Amino acid sequence: MKKLWILLAGIIIVTSAASAQHADRSKFISDSLDTYINKALTNWRIPGAAICIVKDGKVIKMKGYGIKELGLNNRVDENTLFMIGSNTKAFTATALAMLQVQGKLSLDDKVNKYLPQWKLDNQFASQEAVIRDLLCHRIGFRTFQGDFTFYNTDLTREQVMEKMSHVKAIYPFRTTWGYTNSAFLTAGQIIPVVTGKPWETYLRENIFAPLGMGNTVALSADIMRSINRTVPHTLVNGQLKAISYAQIDGLAPAGAISSSVNDMSKWVMALLNNGKVGPRQVIPAAAIEATRQPQDVVGTTTNPDGSSSYLLYGLGWALQYYNNHKVVMHTGGVNGYLTSVTLLPNDQLGIVILTNTDQNEFFEALKWDIMDAYLNKPFSDYSSKYLSYFKAQQADEQKKDKMLRDTVLMNRLPQLPAVQYTGKYENDLYGSMTVTQGANNDLEMRFEHHPKMYAKLQPLGGNRFYVTFSDPVLGKAVFPFTVENGKVASVRVKVADFVEYDPYDFKKVQ
Repeated sequence: MKKLWILLAGIIIVTSAASAQHADRSKFISDSLDTYINKALTNWRIPGAAICIVKDGKVIKMKGYGIKELGLNNRVDENTLFMIGSNTKAFTATALAMLQVQGKLSLDDKVNKYLPQWKLDNQFASQEAVIRDLLCHRIGFRTFQGDFTFYNTDLTREQVMEKMSHVKAIYPFRTTWGYTNSAFLTAGQIIPVVTGKPWETYLRENIFAPLGMGNTVALSADIMRSINRTVPHTLVNGQLKAISYAQIDGLAPAGAISSSVNDMSKWVMALLNNGKVGPRQVIPAAAIEATRQPQDVVGTTTNPDGSSSYLLYGLGWALQYYNNHKVVMHTGGVNGYLTSVTLLPNDQLGIVILTNTDQNEFFEALKWDIMDAYLNKPFSDYSSKYLSYFKAQQADEQKKDKMLRDTVLMNRLPQLPAVQYTGKYENDLYGSMTVTQGANNDLEMRFEHHPKMYAKLQPLGGNRFYVTFSDPVLGKAVFPFTVENGKVASVRVKVADFVEYDPYDFKKVQ
């Protein structure tokens, strides 16, 4: 997943300003943007998108493009819902910062003050972690660690928090930044302890409703009940297809919100206006400022124009400088959706981009071209440059996949009879998984916490199997089994990096 998932920065393409087109940049938004976006949707194969640009307290551009679902002539408008993925995190962090301003908690309170049952494998981290640590990704987990277990599963929020104690953290506590969705869930679960209201209710009553975000819903289950909504899409064997909505309410404070550009414009305008809507102070200015204070150095990044910047992380926001302008931003990726929210607070500029396919980098390219227009930089057409890179990457992946499929067609037998690979397997973090035998030595995996998903395994020879998941977001892989003393001992399971980078070793128990 481009993950609940969230991308903090898109593909970096270094370009030369000398070769860029020079034009009156003030005309790009009013005269050229529609043509640019419509062309990009065709080239990128994006069914639908919506954008909003806010400048100096006014909506400059708000529009829907394309369609809600492939094959249907239902147009996207400014009130059409998209899942915004990890752009949810800024709402969760802001809500907790609001409670700090109200004196109901401190972001430096220990987590176990509110959630005494919450534990990590690292005992010191369990005892010393504060709310701020959860909101800036420094509890010791590697980026996305544990997310195969937590994402799109049937686990409740309480079960996810319990399973966090089974994650073997890669880094020492507070030493290294690692993007952690389950940490944001944990932070969100402090809200009901303090307020007596679930996270989703608190957001609706204290942020959505006061800002006039009447169409926005906090839970992934709610988008399916909405009339004006997009459908998620992804590429399956090179073909664009509609897919099921991600069911991520077990991680809701990390990425479950669905919204429209009309509603998101109200969120962005309030954030750029120190929390005010007209004369009303809806969000305390101190709460907004708290989320924008750098907490971690993620690393350095090369901007599309070739300049470099430190990439920092606040609370639910990534922070950097571009052309000497402060940028507060985040991206969101969840099954079938990629989105971005970008603020230039000192320039009173806000950009929201929503798309309903998880196979594009246009959502990132467009924000840079819009920023360049307002910063009076030469036009670079980042969409075309990112697309060239994207197509090359896709071609390379398809070539590798074809080699594996060709190997399957060679009908190489596994080392052992297929029945010996069947049985029940367990992983301390995930739980159980079962392997059953199908036709032609094919195997099928069923996972305890993914009841609607299965994986088909076809032999590549030896103890290696080519794997395709019924959920295309989980990707394709090669699973190696380990054989000891003539018997199957374990198997290594790996899903797409979009979901999690780390593999899972399942031990055969029967």
